[in-house]
Amino acid sequence: MAVSRTTLRRSREAGGFQVPELELSMSVALASPAVSTDVAGLLETTREIARTTLGPLAERIDREGLYPRQALQELAAAGSLSAHLRSHGQPGDLGLSIQLISEIARVCGASGFMAWCQAACGVYLEESGNPALTGERLRDHVSGLTLGGTGLSNPIKSYAGIEKLLLTATPDGDGYRLSGSLPWVSHLQPNGYCGVIARVIENGVPAGRDVMVLVPGAAPGLELLPCPAFSGMEGTSTYAIRLNNFRAGPEVVIAEDAAAFIQRIRAVFVLLQCGMGLGVIQGAIDSIRAVEGSLGHVNRFLDEQADGLQGQHDAVKAEILELAKNPLDPDIHRLIAVLDVRARSSELSLKAAQAALLHQGARGYLASSAVQRRIRESHFVAIVTPALKHLRKEIDRLSRELGD
Repeated sequence: MAVSRTTLRRSREAGGFQVPELELSMSVALASPAVSTDVAGLLETTREIARTTLGPLAERIDREGLYPRQALQELAAAGSLSAHLRSHGQPGDLGLSIQLISEIARVCGASGFMAWCQAACGVYLEESGNPALTGERLRDHVSGLTLGGTGLSNPIKSYAGIEKLLLTATPDGDGYRLSGSLPWVSHLQPNGYCGVIARVIENGVPAGRDVMVLVPGAAPGLELLPCPAFSGMEGTSTYAIRLNNFRAGPEVVIAEDAAAFIQRIRAVFVLLQCGMGLGVIQGAIDSIRAVEGSLGHVNRFLDEQADGLQGQHDAVKAEILELAKNPLDPDIHRLIAVLDVRARSSELSLKAAQAALLHQGARGYLASSAVQRRIRESHFVAIVTPALKHLRKEIDRLSRELGD
């Protein structure tokens, strides 16, 4: 529902994605590859699953609300949704994971988004340090036996001063009781789960910290509510959730200090999202090239051409993959670079999708056109948390903090 010259030029609008500045620890889990993997083979497998399984379903996923559970599980089983992790035999290669998400989003943006949700939830589990989450639970998540989403849109906006935190948690023995509602939680099924953050309340007053827990899709005290119809991305299994005195035991606690946890993983969270943008951009370029033979004689007069957009895509991708080599570096300049390249991937998604429509002409204006779907997907890339305006807000806050 995020360099320096480009960063500072784009960053004069007040801060966001903001949490208390805490020192980031270097995590072996996400800092470097742990095991070797057949990168080319995994990329090709992912492309094939996306093309043959997701491709024929893309319009139904986008407009009819078809949730492609089987395809997502097939991708997970192939290793396409967990390459950034190092547990349970995964390679621990964030750059590879970004490329895999891109290959999925190139065919179906909604599925690319759900791939990101699954990938992000895997980070929550692995980085929790909770044996109840890093063992069998994470193993099943990695294999695709179980699927999980993310309910962090509201807390991330809350840390940025955009919204109030909507969930509260009251200590209850060795766990918590959670109450409140979240309007948008994606990639969530009754037999799935998602990560959420709640403000801890003790004796009726805020305790000065937030807790992050894994919430199941079906449990006493939890209700899934349908969302209003979206203009697209309907198949993302997005619900509003309502918690009423929901019991969260120690076995589902991801972090007792959620703000510090988000501070530590936020660059990974944002960089994984870049895979969605790269995929939508590449899909739009594909649509432009698809009509070069029949319409190239007139399309050559348009400002945006496939080769130019491809060059911009490749340049942004190279920046993303370079930043992915050391995503937990606490240097603020590096974090600004992460947020900036995420923002630019959003802008390029919008530009490429618009260009694809102009190149395709009337055929691209058909409701069933892949170009129409990519227009909506590009809009989603620009508004999903952290949205383009949110990213610019945070870039400005960090830049001002540095005195630049």
